[in-house]
Amino acid sequence: MIKKISGRIVTHEEDFHGTVEWDSSTGLIRSILKGLELDVVEDKTKDEVWFDPNEVVIFPGFGDIHIHAREDESGKHTYKEDFLSASAAAINGGVVHVADMPNNPIPPVDAESYFKKRKLADKSPIHITLYAGIGPNTKPLKESVPYKVFMGPSIGELFFHNNEALEETIRNYEGENISFHCEDPEILEKHQDETLHEDRRPAEAETMATDFALYLIEKYNLRGKLCHYSTGDGLEKIKAAKKKGLKLTCEVTPTHLFFDKSMLTSENRHWFQMNPPLRGKEDRERMLEGVKEGWIDYLATDHAPHSIEEKQKGTSGISQLDTYSLFVTWLILKAGVDLKTIAKICAKNPGDFVNEYLPEKYGKGFGRIEAGYAANFTILNLKKSKTFQKEEIKSKSGWSPFENFTFPGSIEALYFMGNSIRS
Repeated sequence: MIKKISGRIVTHEEDFHGTVEWDSSTGLIRSILKGLELDVVEDKTKDEVWFDPNEVVIFPGFGDIHIHAREDESGKHTYKEDFLSASAAAINGGVVHVADMPNNPIPPVDAESYFKKRKLADKSPIHITLYAGIGPNTKPLKESVPYKVFMGPSIGELFFHNNEALEETIRNYEGENISFHCEDPEILEKHQDETLHEDRRPAEAETMATDFALYLIEKYNLRGKLCHYSTGDGLEKIKAAKKKGLKLTCEVTPTHLFFDKSMLTSENRHWFQMNPPLRGKEDRERMLEGVKEGWIDYLATDHAPHSIEEKQKGTSGISQLDTYSLFVTWLILKAGVDLKTIAKICAKNPGDFVNEYLPEKYGKGFGRIEAGYAANFTILNLKKSKTFQKEEIKSKSGWSPFENFTFPGSIEALYFMGNSIRS
C-alpha cells in the first residue's frame, strides 16, 4: 500500500511544497512530487495526510547522535534511564533515532560486550546506534562501528590519564570513526580543588584537548568528531582544521546554545552541572554563530539523565532529549537559524553519521527525503507555541531545565519508517 504526506517540505538543500509517497510494507520512500497546489482536501483518507504549509514544516526525521541511555548487561544504571525510556524521551522530543555512548558500568569495548548491549538496544521502538568505547589497551572491533574516547575523567571509568597513553591506544584505530570528549586530563587535575565546577573544568581544558585531538585526527587519518563543543576559541581551531582538510565534524548541545554561566545561581547551579560546563555569554553567542555559519555539524543533546537526588548532590549531566524539537523551534523562531540549516544539523548530518552502521531494512538510511531512504519525518508547527510541563517528561530522570518554559513552536507529528509514532 502506498501512503503519502503533503505540505511544506524542508531538506538541507530545498524548501518546497510537495508530496512524499512511501511503501507501507517497507517503510521506504518511493517518490517525491514537487510543485503541487496544496489545498485542504475534505475527503482525505488515512493513507493521505495533509499539513498546512502556512503553519507546519515537514523535515526529514531528526537524529540525536549523542545520548546516554544508561543500559548495559549489568543493569546497574537503569534506574537513571534504559533503552525503552530513552526511546520514549526521544519520541517525546520529535527524534526518530539516537546514538548511545559507551561509558557504562560494563563498557562495550570488545565484541562480546558490544553485542550484548546491541541485543538490549534492539528492543527499542526507534533505532539506536551504539558507540564502542576506547580505553587503555583496547583494540578496534572487527565489525564497523563508531567509537568514543574520553580524553579525561568524566562520568564512568573509561578515560585516559595523559596524552601519551591516549596516543598509544589511538594508533591502533587508524582510519576509524572516533568521537572525542575534549577535556585535557592534566589541566583537570591541576584545577581539581577549585570551588566552582566551571573553574574545575576551565575552557583551556577543552582548547588544549582540542589541539591534541586534531593532531591525532590528522596523524592517524581518523574521521574525527568533537563532542558537545562549548568554547569560542576552540571553534576557531575547528574552523582552521576544516579549512586544512581534516576529516572533522563537531557537535553543540542545546544547553550550550541557550544557557551560559552568567545565568547560574546558588539555587540552580547543581541542575546545570555538566561536562563540559557552561561557558561565558560570548562563548554561547559564538557557538550560535557557528551554527548559522555552517561550522557546527550536529545539534546533539548529550542527554545524560541522573535522578533528582543525584543532581541535588552535584552529579554532572543534564536531561535534554524530551525537548529536542521544541528547542529547534526556538532556534528557528527566536535565534534566526535557517530552516535548511536545521535540516542539515538535525537530520541530514546525523543520518550521514549513522547510515553506514544501519541494518539493510532501513534502505539507504536516515536523514533525507529521497527515494530509497526511510520514511522518517519530524513535523513542526511554527505557529503554535508550547509550554513544556514537568509531567510531560518521559525520561526516567524526571526533570528538565526547560520545565514551564514556553517554546515558540510545537511538534505536530512524528513518523518512523512510515508509521505515525507521535501526534
